[in-house]
Amino acid sequence: MKNIASYILLALIVLAQTSCVKDPLEDIQDGSWNNERSVINIKFENQVGQAEIHRIDETKGEINITINVSAVPDLSQIALQSLQTSFGATASVQVGDALNFENDSQTSTLTVTSPTGKTRDYTLKVESFEETLLGTYKITDLMVWGGTGPEYGGGAVLSMVSKPWIWPETGGPAAELDNTLTFEMEGITEEGNTYGKIINNAGDDGLYADFQYVGDPATDVNHFYRTVPKTNGTWERNYALGQLVFTFEDGTKVIGEFVGAGTEDLGFDKTKATTDFALAFNLNGTDDWDKIYSDYDKFVKKPRRYWIDLQKQ
Repeated sequence: MKNIASYILLALIVLAQTSCVKDPLEDIQDGSWNNERSVINIKFENQVGQAEIHRIDETKGEINITINVSAVPDLSQIALQSLQTSFGATASVQVGDALNFENDSQTSTLTVTSPTGKTRDYTLKVESFEETLLGTYKITDLMVWGGTGPEYGGGAVLSMVSKPWIWPETGGPAAELDNTLTFEMEGITEEGNTYGKIINNAGDDGLYADFQYVGDPATDVNHFYRTVPKTNGTWERNYALGQLVFTFEDGTKVIGEFVGAGTEDLGFDKTKATTDFALAFNLNGTDDWDKIYSDYDKFVKKPRRYWIDLQKQ
């Protein structure tokens, strides 16, 4: 009986102590400690790239965003697609709301309030963006930088059509020179990359190049130079990485760049001049010291970089 009484007394003591322990989550759930009022991430309709978010001080912040103006009629109704604020904070603008940037400074405001009632006013600044890739371009040349041992004079920058005897008489690289490439835009990805459709028109001869080296040994080099889809394909432009990615009908992807007028320094006292525009592709050939100085080495074994020169129509 004495043991039972002792157990009961011990249980009552434990119960009393437990009832005095404070819930460790109570302060967190109460929110009385939380003065945070920050924008963590934000995205608007037709936004290109990531927003740049800056906390200036306790009461002010700034957000810089880029909007593709070619996809919207004006800047007066730019819808908010997503918004992430600091824990427990609320915003004056909700997902789905539209902000008006149609003013001289192209700005709007957003207020974030902490659980304790403190606020920070963010000024949102819009930079207008237009996709420079769009339009129709005539292919004017196909250029290759290649060769083993350029430090020993084994490298050169050459037009593919300057060597007609190493390609088929019909359907070689020259078949591309009456082609046009048309870039149409279809939208912007969640990551802020523009994308759309590419149309490769075969021109008056109705031909696309079949890149077959007909020298010795004869070699199929389409894996190097068929970088743009025949007929139709898609493109995606990643501004953060400076890449233009082409996707073929079979799902194959080729990564290149869209470059403007200028002169590219290739090293080894070699340069490539672009008059208007070009699509540029890095190639991964293999050194062949036995074939150094030959056309075979430059175009087949060790091509380094490839350009499709373009003129906008």
